[in-house]
Amino acid sequence: MSDDRLERILDAAYASFARHGVRRTTMDDIAVAAEMSRAAVYQHVHNKDDVFRRLTSRIFDGALARAKAAAEGDATLANRLHDLLAAKLELVLQLVADSPHAEELLGAGGRLTADLFLAYDRDMHQLATTVIADARDRGEIRLVDIEPAVLADLLMALTKGIEIDLTDPDLVRRRLRLGVRLLVGGLETPSSS
Repeated sequence: MSDDRLERILDAAYASFARHGVRRTTMDDIAVAAEMSRAAVYQHVHNKDDVFRRLTSRIFDGALARAKAAAEGDATLANRLHDLLAAKLELVLQLVADSPHAEELLGAGGRLTADLFLAYDRDMHQLATTVIADARDRGEIRLVDIEPAVLADLLMALTKGIEIDLTDPDLVRRRLRLGVRLLVGGLETPSSS
């Protein structure tokens, strides 16, 4: 039951942060949205910063789980990498769609959740590196003068660059697919060497 209540609090916090922004949201807002007393909310979280950290962690864990599922598929390397990076991009697109305060939600990580943001980026980078290294080891691609981690660096930079202008989500999605296809297409495949 405790986990259900915490999930309810985090759902309410997301709705409140999306509606009011992180700074303007109060614990009373979260309690009302969760349909719980403020005292009951405090039985599960310490304060608003704790709620925000837990919510951020839950959001990143979900995106990372989707990325891992994409990485384990049997699609082509370009499709696996695209789907892995799309999990990251879709997270940002969802925040933008859900809230006029998306920039604050993402920017609040600088103070409250910088370590979570860094860990998430590191985990996504490591996952991309592993996918690339596995493709190399299986003979799906040949890497000449580039290590898997460097290619993962380029793919992460591509994704971050695409996230700068999210005004047209469909265009952003097409750019990610094209960028990944171009980067992976530039690699040698066993049949082309």
